[in-house]
Formats: sequence, structure tokens, C-alpha cells
Amino acid sequence: MESLKVIVIGAGMGGLSTGIAMQQAGYEVEIYDRVRELRPAGAGISLWSNGVKVLNRLGLGKEIASIGGEMNSMAYYGKTGETLTEFSLKSLIDTVGQRPYPVARTDLQGMLLDVFGADQVQLNSKCVAVEQDADSVTAIFEDGRKATADVLVAADGTHSFIRSYVLGHLTERRYVGYVNWNGLVPASDALAPKDSWVIYVGDHQRASMMPVGDDRFYFFFDVPLPKGTQSNPETYREELSGYFKDWAEPVQTLIQTLDPLKTNRVEIHDIEPLTVLTKGRVALLGDAAHSTAPDLGQGGCQAMEDALVLATYLQTTNVSVEDALNRYADARRDRVADVINRARKRSNVTHGKDPAKTQSWYEALKQEDGSDIMDAIARTILAGPLQ
Repeated sequence: MESLKVIVIGAGMGGLSTGIAMQQAGYEVEIYDRVRELRPAGAGISLWSNGVKVLNRLGLGKEIASIGGEMNSMAYYGKTGETLTEFSLKSLIDTVGQRPYPVARTDLQGMLLDVFGADQVQLNSKCVAVEQDADSVTAIFEDGRKATADVLVAADGTHSFIRSYVLGHLTERRYVGYVNWNGLVPASDALAPKDSWVIYVGDHQRASMMPVGDDRFYFFFDVPLPKGTQSNPETYREELSGYFKDWAEPVQTLIQTLDPLKTNRVEIHDIEPLTVLTKGRVALLGDAAHSTAPDLGQGGCQAMEDALVLATYLQTTNVSVEDALNRYADARRDRVADVINRARKRSNVTHGKDPAKTQSWYEALKQEDGSDIMDAIARTILAGPLQ
């Protein structure tokens, strides 16, 4: 379809990727976000090859390579430092045709903003209502402004307001069962090899580091905790030192190295897979459509896939906007449901939902040569729209 106007609500990874894809399709695009200043949630993201391929398709291959970390190997260690398995990622890269690029979220959002045009993103614009008729859709903002277009893309995140408009009811997010601390630290051989993703596991917990651009590690800690536990940055180091008291020296060094005031603490939630992703001229995208636990590293990648698939259907079908959006929903529904369900299943194993299964996983890692792990990652990547 030619000469469409597209409104995107939300200027995160999904919204900006959508904006760029729509611009490249020749559409007029406006992006709105409720915040006064764009600050991405979370410190880093494991951008796997399917997400990188979308950026390549958008002409951003060099840009993502310049800000992503070089991750050539992967290793699991027991909590006291014993090697469970370590292996090169070369066969994975050869299988899927693209290396992954772990990246700082601020760097990724900044890159996407530069490409889309930061001056074209309208901040302090909280969408409070959506109206549509046979010919157009209108976003109504808290200050009374209105924006009308042919298509509205709801990329307004896990707490999406527009999701309830599309579904006709509120959606409860579901606590997956663990708390995640994450941030960035300077890369150091005292922590991990600078081109390896290392994960320490034990007691149903994880401590992990992976390389991102500018010679840094993105780190995270996972601890299963009841929902609603309170904490503040002043006590993060003390808490983590307690949870990981007897763990290996690199884990202790990481706890002492991190900056508590620049460390995020998140209770991990997802949502039950949705059967409805569109309503007329409105499409849900990214976390608004499929909030997932981060255990497959696919949240951002799925938002990027959404953006490409939606733009492609709008470009390649000419029955109607509604028809193109329905095709987008049909193409994405099972894909994102599968990611949500498998991420939750993976989280349950990792975080001791059934302690016997977690112990079996620890034992299996000792026999793992990397092929099963890489096969599973490759299947996830190759199930996307760009094989």
C-alpha cells in the first residue's frame, strides 16, 4: 500500500525499529512516547542472530557490529568455579549465518534514534484513548492533542495501555518467580574472557557476564524470591554478597566491581500468550504483544521481527490495512507464543521450580559439548522470518 501514515506509540527498540522499517517503506511516520526523557529499561540485551538479521535488512549491519560485543564462546561454571561445559559458538554462527551481538541498551536505542531521527520522536505524549472508524485511527493524548493516521502501532511496552483497548479487557502480568539484577562493568580478565559469555549456576541461581561494545560486560544475577520483596540500591551489594556468599572468585569480584546506583533490579514477569494481536487499524508489537521472560534472550529480537513482518505485509498486500494487520497477526501469533512458553519453561528449570529437574540440568551440563545448547538456540533463530 502506498502513502500510508503510521503512528507508533512507544520509542523503545520495537517502536524505533518499526519507525525505521515504515520510513524505508516510504510511509509517513510519527513516534510518540509518554516519557520526558528516553532511558531504556535494563542495561543490556543479548541480541541474537535473528534480531541482527532484521537490522541487517534495515541496512544497519555495520552500525550494530560497531556497538555490539564480540561473543565467540560460551561457558557454564558451577557456583564454586568448576567448569561444567565450554564451547565455541562458531558452529552456531555458521548454521544461522550471522553472529550475535550482545549490546548495551542505551547504545542500541541511541543508534536506532539516530537513524530514525531523534527530533521526530515526540516525548511527553501519553496516549490515553484510541478511536477509529472505517478510514482512519486516532490517538488521543493526555494533554488533549490528537494524531490521526492510517495505522497505529502499539509498541508501548509490557504495561501497554493500548493492549486493553485491543483485547477489550486488562491483562494481568504473571510473576515468573525470580528477581534479576543487571548492569554494566568494565571488561576484565579477572571477571571473564573478554569474548565469552559465562554463566555460573547453582542453588537455583545464576550469575552471568557477556561482552558488549566499548570493552564492557553486561552482567546479571538471578535469585528466586517471593513477589514483592523490597530493596534499594544502597543494599544491593550486601544482598548479592549474601545470596552468592560461597560462589567463585570472579562472582565475588563482580559484586565488588558493580556500581549499585547504576544497577537495575527487576521482578521478572511475562504474560499469557495472546490470541488477539490487532483490532482494525491497530496492531500490538513488542512487549505490548508478547512480554516474555528473558531466559531465551529473545524479547528485543521478537520486537524487531514484528517490525519487519508488519512493514512487509503493509507493503505487499493491497486489500486493506485491516487485511495486512490480520496477516501480520497470523504470521506472529504462534511464533511469539512459542517463545513465551519456552522462555517460561527454561526459567522454571533454571530457577528451581522443580528442584529435581534443576539438579538434573546441572548434571546434564557436565556431559554437554555445546551441541544441544547451540541446536536449541539455532532452532529459535531459524524459526524467524529471515532464515
